[in-house]
Amino acid sequence: MWACCLQLHAQQACPVIPAPVQSSRANGEMLLNEEVAILTKDNSLQELATYLSHELQRRFNITNAEKGRASGKVTVITLERGKTDTNPDAYTLRMTKAGATISAARPQGIFNGISTLLQLAETTIPTGTSRHIPCWNITDAPRYAWRGFMLDESRFFFGKKKVKSILDWMAFYKLNRFHWHLTDAPGWRLEIKKYPLLTTVGGIGNHTDPKAPAAFYTQDDIREIVAYAKERFIEVVPEIDMPGHASAANRAYPAFDGGGTEKYPSFTFNPGKEGTYQYLADILKETASLFPAGMIHLGGDEVSFGNKAWDTDTAVIRLVKAKGFVNRKQVEDYFFQRMADTVFSLRNKVMAWDEIATATLPANKTIVCWWRQEKPENLKMALGKGYSVIICPRLPFYLDFVQDSTHKIGRKWKEGEYNSLKTVYEFSVGSLPAVKGYERQILGVQACLWSETISNAKRLDFLLFPRITAFAEAAWTQPATRNFGKFIERLKPQMELFEQAHLYYYDYFAPSRHVESGKPTDQKSFID
Repeated sequence: MWACCLQLHAQQACPVIPAPVQSSRANGEMLLNEEVAILTKDNSLQELATYLSHELQRRFNITNAEKGRASGKVTVITLERGKTDTNPDAYTLRMTKAGATISAARPQGIFNGISTLLQLAETTIPTGTSRHIPCWNITDAPRYAWRGFMLDESRFFFGKKKVKSILDWMAFYKLNRFHWHLTDAPGWRLEIKKYPLLTTVGGIGNHTDPKAPAAFYTQDDIREIVAYAKERFIEVVPEIDMPGHASAANRAYPAFDGGGTEKYPSFTFNPGKEGTYQYLADILKETASLFPAGMIHLGGDEVSFGNKAWDTDTAVIRLVKAKGFVNRKQVEDYFFQRMADTVFSLRNKVMAWDEIATATLPANKTIVCWWRQEKPENLKMALGKGYSVIICPRLPFYLDFVQDSTHKIGRKWKEGEYNSLKTVYEFSVGSLPAVKGYERQILGVQACLWSETISNAKRLDFLLFPRITAFAEAAWTQPATRNFGKFIERLKPQMELFEQAHLYYYDYFAPSRHVESGKPTDQKSFID
């Protein structure tokens, strides 16, 4: 059945996700087998040629893709610099029987062209050891520069192999920002050499098992993953959550504990102690040295879950009196502005969730992630202050929400709303009234996967695939040219790729193929 779908689809439309801006079927088919050469007309593109060569071997077992010479080869893939384009992700792909030419003004554009070519090859049925790929002429560029995915590893730790696999799929679908949520209440996952207890003590436990052995990434692990992402033109942005969601850190170093509540114990860092700011500055200094993206996410969300303790903490009381503050939100903003100054001193921009829209920060160094779709006023405030904004509302971009009306595990919103493949696909930033007139401040969009309901990699797969494809097209393709019905046809070949990769995906076309697994969760705990 799958072979029939693949062959029929290849005849009807360009099978690539996200859909290219322009694509037309060219004459003939390009042969892909061992008789292939990769040519570059610019030495700066050699790393891209190496990447393509490795992918041809990994995906199709083509081990002899020669780089730099075409002598005697049947098929030649050429990578070349093209004319200047204002969009660094733009590229063109031209295919003939003799081979393919990928042209772009910038290396990331050529990388996107490579991803398209690989997807065309993947969605073509092999004949023995060869693939006869239908030829296409494609001109393409994304709608948004920021096409992001956030993974929460505080609540469940997945490890290097799974993270690299996710980065591979991100590159395949042209997503280019990996927001890595490494610290939170359940566990601290980033080695900080000056404070080793953060991982050996703070790394113990996860959302479902507070006694799970310590799990974390060493600094060498981080460098390895960041380099792996860089090869795929993906920037990695770390999140060090503060002043809330600090329980794991406070287990390790209780001297900086700002208290919490019965439900959220030791939830905050202490904003009244000067030592807290130096401690966190030390952490951020090591963090900045590991992540070259030039930005650090400081969280800043849901502080109210645990900051009631500030009312009775003597250090915070002294701070309130000294500064003339009248409420906890002013304390929170004071803390955040000080930590933002630390990030700026490290020559990084600050990212944070939309609660920090109330703070006063330099507009040219601040990025707000708008996640609370029920609070458009925070989006309006952030834009009004001149902040750059990433659109990542829970509805429809939180992928820990269920995706089918029959699913029982995971999140739903107040009236039972959930994030189906279609709602993810059809979301348009232009539908948000607050954005009108501020379009230039929208960096892009981001899907987020929190791991409260995840206890294994299968569950991650089930939540991420195939919705990652719908999100990728929402991030890349203009709303006016999106069509869910046509997208569904292009999705069919992708399901076979998931099957070949042994992913435990949700099958949109045969929902019983992989059943929902995991432990049902109290829905109310997710609604603030």
